[in-house]
Amino acid sequence: MQNTRMPVMFVGHGNPMNAFEDNEFSQAWTQVGASLLVPRAILCISAHWETIGTEVTAMPQPKTIHDFYGFPPELFALQYPAPGSPELAEDIRSTVKSIDIQPDQNWGLDHGTWSVLKRMFPQANIPVLQLSLDRTQSAQFHYDLGQELKPLRRQGVLIIGSGNIVHNLGLVVWKDIAFDWAQDYDARVKDWILQDDHEPIIHYETYGRPAHLAVNSAEHYEPLLYVLGLKEPGEPVQFFTEKIWGGSVSMRSVLIG
Repeated sequence: MQNTRMPVMFVGHGNPMNAFEDNEFSQAWTQVGASLLVPRAILCISAHWETIGTEVTAMPQPKTIHDFYGFPPELFALQYPAPGSPELAEDIRSTVKSIDIQPDQNWGLDHGTWSVLKRMFPQANIPVLQLSLDRTQSAQFHYDLGQELKPLRRQGVLIIGSGNIVHNLGLVVWKDIAFDWAQDYDARVKDWILQDDHEPIIHYETYGRPAHLAVNSAEHYEPLLYVLGLKEPGEPVQFFTEKIWGGSVSMRSVLIG
């Protein structure tokens, strides 16, 4: 246990090429990583690991997962050889009382995790774990589970949610534009975060068509709910990227604390 409370963040990770390309998003991730206290360990909740039940990676050396296709060979060659931490996995399992989190020995680090961490912590020398998203559960469940993880923040653990607030790949266009409905919902979520009003973010479906289009596949939205559940009252909030990419993907990233 330590006195310093680690920040918590949500990263709009978008295209996996952000791990490879020098652009406004990768530059912002690099700058944020350099500004942080070096964590004892990192726990990432990525949009790209869904399970039935909740699991945490518990192997000593997680593999780098290239969970995509159609990208250049150079991207598939990238590795992020960070160690894991079976001990921290057990601590997480004992910290959460509401459910039985299962240890995982098979997954590793998917691109929702390593594409971001390769920019923030390029030396890959900090233990990294992933927590899965239970696809059978509600938005409220994910928010509440985030709240249960709060003790980890005072144990030197940096918790990162990785997804996208607006994520509708079926409507993506390869142009630097933003659809009106995407701008609408992204801006509304920003306002709710600044107002510490998490209820409408949890119950996003009540906002109608913009939310329906934005949260087209909830797994990219749910990591944000963990991060908001981890927030303490009065903590400062800053947005270190704010842009809609491809019409229908929000790259908004949030740092709390």
